[in-house]
Amino acid sequence: MFASLSDRLAVTFKGLRGKGRLSEADIDLTVREIRTALLEADVALPVVREFTATVKERSMGSEVSGALNPAQQVVKIVHEELVAVLGGNTRSLTLAKTGPTVIVLAGLQGAGKTTLAGKLAVHLKSQGHTPLLVAADLQRPNAVDQLKVVGERAGVAVFAPEPGNGVGDPVRVATAGKAQAIEKVHDIVIVDTAGRLAIDEDLMNQLRQVIDAVSPDNTLLVVDAMIGQDAVNTAKVFADSVGFDGVVLTKLDGDARGGAALSIVSVTGRPIMFASIGEKLDEFEVFHPDRMANRILDMGDVLTLIEQAEKAFDSEQAERMARKVSQGEDFTLEDFLEQMQSIKKMGSLGKILGMLPGMGDMKAQLDQVDDRELDRVAAIILSMTPQERAEPKILNGSRRARIANGSGTQVSDVNGLIDRFGQAQKMMKQMGKGGMPGMGGMPGMPGFPGGGGKKSKGKSAKAIKAPKGAKGRSGNPAKRAGGPGVIDTGADAPLDMTPPDLGSLPPELKKLLGQ
Repeated sequence: MFASLSDRLAVTFKGLRGKGRLSEADIDLTVREIRTALLEADVALPVVREFTATVKERSMGSEVSGALNPAQQVVKIVHEELVAVLGGNTRSLTLAKTGPTVIVLAGLQGAGKTTLAGKLAVHLKSQGHTPLLVAADLQRPNAVDQLKVVGERAGVAVFAPEPGNGVGDPVRVATAGKAQAIEKVHDIVIVDTAGRLAIDEDLMNQLRQVIDAVSPDNTLLVVDAMIGQDAVNTAKVFADSVGFDGVVLTKLDGDARGGAALSIVSVTGRPIMFASIGEKLDEFEVFHPDRMANRILDMGDVLTLIEQAEKAFDSEQAERMARKVSQGEDFTLEDFLEQMQSIKKMGSLGKILGMLPGMGDMKAQLDQVDDRELDRVAAIILSMTPQERAEPKILNGSRRARIANGSGTQVSDVNGLIDRFGQAQKMMKQMGKGGMPGMGGMPGMPGFPGGGGKKSKGKSAKAIKAPKGAKGRSGNPAKRAGGPGVIDTGADAPLDMTPPDLGSLPPELKKLLGQ
């Protein structure tokens, strides 16, 4: 969603690199570019004015003029102000001290309330809660049936005493739903209310009646992030008319410019609490302002990536793999398949790679990542016998031809997989010995600061010119691809945000990127 904004800001900050001192003209130009980028992203004008004024005031102050790297300090200021505009701290739901916690979902028709109800239920269920969905949207055709289907897919109970389609009293249904939760010992009640194509008095009156009847602990406004400034205007009217506690942004994976997310908190004074990032029920996440600011500035979102990995990778599987590596056991194709299936659970490969820092300049390549490559690899491995998976060395020409026919692939595909697996197997063996060649920076591995390698003597932390024709490999793929250059070992040195060169990527990743 923030692709265009990220691109504009990246270009703006590139112009600051390498400057040891920023003049007032430099700062004015930077602020002007930021203002243009925000306006093009459909951010509300009052928000843009306040944001750029704050950035300019702080950039003109001592925190930039006295910094060792003024350009990075300006980026830091923009990051902090983006976090503030997006709400500052992560907000969580208010849970009732006694009885079930009641959550009312409000919003216009088409915002995605019914699907969002299922996503929220799945999210809360994963935390140990027992949610109950209440079908109080009795106006939209088939809304009740849709909630039943969503509830069945989510594996949660649905309370739907009325058929809907204009029949039934939503206030009575919401009240009875809360009573049902108490009787059946559900600790969360999620009430799906009706919406309208536009804001009108009937909608507001019905919402007020439902809210008065069930006294919700949380009233969440579901907003379609694709409609830009209209989303902000809608949120403001809801805030003034019925009030709400937080915002849920849907369709955040779309190609809208993102102005709603950057405006809605400042305009309404209510935090963004959750975000829907896809069509599947598990494509839903807590909204973290700092992580979203990182994504906008192409700093990556490693924390979210780690959380997704923790959900996808089974703890027993991880312990078993760690034990095999530490004991020097062979890494088999069964293990290879297991790891790939866990990666697939994390979602699209393009999204996963996009969460890494500095990948903004590789958007075109990431968009071309073919997730079906994992399916083809799985088909090849599953076409092998158990003995072949355990001992790939026995795969002669005839066996490889049979596997290719069984998996619907070419023999060259089988050969490529075996070659990539061989590299992975060598890497696992090296990890079991306590280190990996050509890598640095992790404790306990030879050649790492604080690890098992020898420490350098007599060299201060400064830029060291690599001798021409040197064979040493830089940890930076871009520098490694570009040949000998400056190797910066200083702790206070500028962060190199140069995106990795595709030519230096591992062969398996290049294959997934279509290279």
